[in-house]
Amino acid sequence: MTVRRRYADGRLGLTSLTIAVGGLLALLIGVAFAVLLWAISDANSSTSARRASRTALVEVGVMEQLVLDIETGQRGFVITRREEFLQPWQQAREEFPAKSGDFTQSTTSPAQHRAAEQITQDVRSLLDDYSIPLVESVRRGDPAAFSLAATAEGKRRVDALRTQFDRYMANERDQLDAREAAAGANTHRAVLAAGVGLAASMLLVAGFTVLQHRAVVRPVRGVAEAAQRLAGGDLSVRISPSKVAETGALGTSFNTMAASLQDSRRRVMESVQAVHRRTARDLHDGAQQRLVSLMIGLRLAREMIPDTERITNELLDQSIDNAQQAIAELRSLASGIYPLVLTVKGLVPAVQDLASRCPVPVVVESRIGRRMPAAVEANAYFVVAEAVTNAVKHAQASRIDVLLELTDVLRIRVVDDGIGGVEEARAGTGLTGLADRVSAFDGTLVIGSPPGGGTSVQARIPIPPDMPDTEGDDH
Repeated sequence: MTVRRRYADGRLGLTSLTIAVGGLLALLIGVAFAVLLWAISDANSSTSARRASRTALVEVGVMEQLVLDIETGQRGFVITRREEFLQPWQQAREEFPAKSGDFTQSTTSPAQHRAAEQITQDVRSLLDDYSIPLVESVRRGDPAAFSLAATAEGKRRVDALRTQFDRYMANERDQLDAREAAAGANTHRAVLAAGVGLAASMLLVAGFTVLQHRAVVRPVRGVAEAAQRLAGGDLSVRISPSKVAETGALGTSFNTMAASLQDSRRRVMESVQAVHRRTARDLHDGAQQRLVSLMIGLRLAREMIPDTERITNELLDQSIDNAQQAIAELRSLASGIYPLVLTVKGLVPAVQDLASRCPVPVVVESRIGRRMPAAVEANAYFVVAEAVTNAVKHAQASRIDVLLELTDVLRIRVVDDGIGGVEEARAGTGLTGLADRVSAFDGTLVIGSPPGGGTSVQARIPIPPDMPDTEGDDH
């Protein structure tokens, strides 16, 4: 009778209260999930735009390299009148139509498209209106081809193109930074909204002790364990989806946070790689070009001095050898910082080039038929490079085998026949760096090194199906 009077007085029973609380809880969680879905959709759009920007930056780098090849080959031919110096010049002429098409198609905005078309037009003008006529004039022996006016005209055109390239890349990076900032702000608001909704939901169910224990306490313990792993550096840790709305929202927030941290580390690595690319380009454009010019001048001077001047000729020969060695060392240094072949041709040619320069025989086997995202290719290359370097320095190996295989994941296997005995837990900074590179892309790293049985480094890096492949030559 007492219960019936309470119902008659309009008070809520336990069932009605549970329904009311559940309805309000469902509303709060629905709103939180709607915000999260909006944030995910916005993040996906932003990610696609960032990938397009990175592709555009790669293509403008290819175009800039073509201009450098045209200028270097043309200058070498003008100085020496030797046809072999025109090889990069001729190759750049042949590749220009295809590369210019890729460049203009990779633009991410109407303004950038107009800038790309202007750059393409100016490069064509450099070829048709200056470089090709200059080469023909040199072949005819026209004195005007060697004048200061001709040299100044070439420098003016190349400097103007470099300014256009720099402005194009700066604009593209500004767009990329703006997209990343907007995506970060939207994600922060979404996580904040989800957190507020979760806090309100937990207040509503605080009185249901048993349900709280089963639906909240136990899952939260799992979150705590995952957080400990996250604090220990394992950014790939994720929480399995839960059927309970509260813990599901918590798991989503945790996974979003972990993914954000992982993306941050990935962006840091990509930023470092960008610095490496710029450093390698500056070495190529600066000191290396000046050394090439010096060597050419020394060779010309050597040809002008009679053979009877033995001491002078020996001194010039020694200087030419030193200049050649300095050029080779500078090229090796630039390749170690960030190999150009990795950007232009991709992972497999870059690894094959690395193998050709290794003092220990390296056999490369590839099962890759397409390009991958630039960040994945760069990290995979440095994984192979670090593993090969460790084998050369420490394993006393006589042979190193490298296997590259691409399906839905990229598999890397580097095996040597050295002394083995490397303990993964006590590995040096080299193998620790490998683990960091692989984990930044949700990958796994396994090191096997029994004493006397060689060392095996195996890495798996998943390739997200929605990530576009890098434009470039097929492997």
